[in-house]
Amino acid sequence: MKKIFVLSFISVGYFLNAQSLSNSPYATYGIGDVKYDNTIETTSMGGISTAFISDFTSSFNFANPANNANFELTSIRLEATNENNYFKTNYNDTKSTKHSTYLSNIAIAFPLSSKVKMGLSYQPYSSKSYELQNSETLKDGTVIQNKFTGSGTLNTAQVAVSYKVNQEFSVGARANLYFGNLYDINEFSATNSEFINGYETKNSIKNFNFTLGTSYQHLNTRTDKKLTVGATATFGNTSNMTTDYKNSTYYYTDTALTEKANETIIEQKTTSSKNLLPLQASLGVGYGSENHWFFSGQLDYKKGEDISYFGKTIDFQDSYRISAGGWYLPNYNNFRNYFSRVIYRYGAFYERGNLKLDGTSINKFGISGGVMLPFKTSSITRMSGLELGLEVGKRGTLKNNLINQNFINLRIGFNFADKWFRKTLYN
Repeated sequence: MKKIFVLSFISVGYFLNAQSLSNSPYATYGIGDVKYDNTIETTSMGGISTAFISDFTSSFNFANPANNANFELTSIRLEATNENNYFKTNYNDTKSTKHSTYLSNIAIAFPLSSKVKMGLSYQPYSSKSYELQNSETLKDGTVIQNKFTGSGTLNTAQVAVSYKVNQEFSVGARANLYFGNLYDINEFSATNSEFINGYETKNSIKNFNFTLGTSYQHLNTRTDKKLTVGATATFGNTSNMTTDYKNSTYYYTDTALTEKANETIIEQKTTSSKNLLPLQASLGVGYGSENHWFFSGQLDYKKGEDISYFGKTIDFQDSYRISAGGWYLPNYNNFRNYFSRVIYRYGAFYERGNLKLDGTSINKFGISGGVMLPFKTSSITRMSGLELGLEVGKRGTLKNNLINQNFINLRIGFNFADKWFRKTLYN
């Protein structure tokens, strides 16, 4: 049975790689909308993870690979996200909505020994899926249309290892591989012309970097109170983004606008960018009571970079994110009341984005919550269950004819945890 489950887990990865994700018009810039980290456990607590060490033996932390001192079981996670975005701009008083449902995370983790733990995960990191169109009527009655379309997904595969140095101190490392293709098309047409002028770009991305993490947790055995401090740094970037650019004229022969005819290439070239994913760092502090509650604050930093796209430089500023959140478990030993055994999560965040348009930073903030509903046969030493999460927030602004984005993200997933791959000893 377990072999069949693992094979199903692997096959899900192929589906994740092929799926199409919806997102914001701001995805036109850079590598698109960044989706990671999509784990329900993290997003339900506002994004805190750097100082979060689960009290239970079934939860593996990929964000800070050092935070797995208590992990003892084999864990398999399957998670999906439903995104609902509502856009508004003062430009022509335009409003629109966009919805998308996709598989957001698959992960498997297991202990190699009492001190060494290992995990593998696969997630969409960013995506482009947008279609924008504006038109202008000239004095002679000619209507000019400008259409922008984007598609594609950048995925990430990760391998994380943690090592428990002693009862209070742990270290960890995670290798990150990013890969995928992103497409952007800008088409210009006029009513008095049969031909369309199209600017097509294809960004082929292969990137590798690694994350180092460390954590310290002191538990007061007399009061069961604990203090946790964690830190991570992501660097060693070996990125390579190859951009194929084509400027051509053509017209479509079908109503679906997929078949081109009489295409004439005006310009075609290939460029490369090296600074795709910049330096990142995170610091977190948390405090809580063993198996009862936990609260943490976290600061994330991402270095800004200048990235060249088709000879034009886009400036990404330094960005930071402030998160706060935690969880609460009323009483896991109360078997008469199921909801006393449910883990309740809560959080909030504010993010100054790295994208800046017309002197205005595209910022983001939101609140989140969630629950972990344990299976009926689940125990505190084998915490398996259904994960539910909700995130509500806002991104962007109406200033300077920019776009205000309100979003509601729903998440659902399963965590299956058990003792696998261990030999049973008989007397």
